[in-house]
Amino acid sequence: MRIALGADHAGVAAKQHLKETLVRAGHEVSDLGTQGEASVDYPDFAHAVAHAVAEGRAERGVLICGTGIGISIAANRHPGIRAALCHDTTGARLSRQHNDANVLVLGARVTGIETALDCLSAFLSTPFEGGRHSRRVDKMG
Repeated sequence: MRIALGADHAGVAAKQHLKETLVRAGHEVSDLGTQGEASVDYPDFAHAVAHAVAEGRAERGVLICGTGIGISIAANRHPGIRAALCHDTTGARLSRQHNDANVLVLGARVTGIETALDCLSAFLSTPFEGGRHSRRVDKMG
């Protein structure tokens, strides 16, 4: 799967860990930054990942900031992006099954790396159920 990753300075270490895991699993990963811990603005990375997903350069996206809140708000401003802030595997699984989420958002300061990895696995392996959920997703545009 083609996956676009983005994070601000608070999420850069978690992003690197997830990136290594994805590459080992055979995914094609586009790391859209940031690369260091110097303070940066999370909307820049949300926009980069959202564009990659919306334009079809990536099938899914993953975004990480301190809490996940700001970066998810920024990503969801883009048409066709359904960014889901997840704190556990149930949320990650249901975001795919019921909402056809195409961007997973994690908070590096509130979610441990093992939980983040579990969320990532659930997000990537869970298909959209369609059915009654399709009409709801269609209303989001």
